[in-house]
Amino acid sequence: MKTVKTCLTSAMLVVFFAGIANAMPLNSSARAVVPADLQQLISVDYRALRDSPTALALKAQIMDSQDSIKQAESALKGVGINPDKDIDSLALPSFRTAKQGIRLIFIAGGPFNMKAVLKKLAVQKIKPTKYHTSNLYPMDGGFVMTFLDDSTLLFGESSAVKLGLDTRDGEILNIDTNSTMADMLSNVDASPFWSILDQQGSQNMMRSALGDAAKIADYETIKKRVLGSYYTMDFSGGVNFDLTVVTSDSITAGTLSMMMKAVIMYKKSSASPVEKAAMDKATADSDGTKFMVHFKDSDAQFQSLMHSPLFAALSH
Repeated sequence: MKTVKTCLTSAMLVVFFAGIANAMPLNSSARAVVPADLQQLISVDYRALRDSPTALALKAQIMDSQDSIKQAESALKGVGINPDKDIDSLALPSFRTAKQGIRLIFIAGGPFNMKAVLKKLAVQKIKPTKYHTSNLYPMDGGFVMTFLDDSTLLFGESSAVKLGLDTRDGEILNIDTNSTMADMLSNVDASPFWSILDQQGSQNMMRSALGDAAKIADYETIKKRVLGSYYTMDFSGGVNFDLTVVTSDSITAGTLSMMMKAVIMYKKSSASPVEKAAMDKATADSDGTKFMVHFKDSDAQFQSLMHSPLFAALSH
């Protein structure tokens, strides 16, 4: 079971998984299993990873210290699905539950052959158990899997997968009933790589990003007006990262912008040359009720940043 801190760290992964490709929005089958009480949703376009050496290097570096995607890929390989060839996208919804804390499921989309996968399981004498109308097959690592349609696979820990199926079957409210998260999803779902984060997660993320400045500016008062956040990133024409924090009013958005500008200036005073060069290319601004951070750099410069203490702090 993932803790809040672990899920928040995982949310940052999406800002490093990117490349050149068309968008991979959640299809209707995938969206149907995402509960309304969503904490975080990460979407990774695997086609883009194949097209970007920098993205592949980032993935390899981050997976050395993160277990979630590594565990997911291992489970897929165990049933004959090669993530490097057979997966177009991987979505990671983590959601809150009253009795089980935060749970995580995986949703893979791609050209894998459902009949071939099921045939291999049958040859191995792996038999499914029934849950509602779905067949649940065991996977490596204690996971189970079920096909939502011919090209969409839901998998993860058994209890979490069952909650996803309960959502699809109407026993739990789905994401479309959560207006804040659904609205943020509509802003990123056309991007190749993205993440959305709920109110509590976004409040904690901003506190961490602001560091000591959060104490000076009485962030505890401001944070209740932070409603959610979303990230997108791609490597088309260099590295482009955009963070948007949704707030309840323009004053809060403007205040966060000023605080972040101060943090960037302060960090630059003690940063390494590589980190300082990166911060010179970061901007913080506000537009109405939204606070935004934008970062753009070349592939070569970003690969240098990958080995810096700043990147290590973000990716662990």
